[in-house]
Amino acid sequence: MSTRLKVTQTKSTIGGKQNQRDTLRTLGLKRIGDVSAHEDTPTVRGMIATVRHLVTVEEVD
Repeated sequence: MSTRLKVTQTKSTIGGKQNQRDTLRTLGLKRIGDVSAHEDTPTVRGMIATVRHLVTVEEVD
């Protein structure tokens, strides 16, 4: 079974760069407190690394 990641937005995108706002939108996050689940792939890991200061990540089985 593949590992899934639960991504939660914890900070606002106000004042952030456009690519960070776009990355959050791609991850399915629109506002603080939103949660989305994704497969643990290198692509998703890269997106999370781009916005690591705005989100928290948990592994879910």
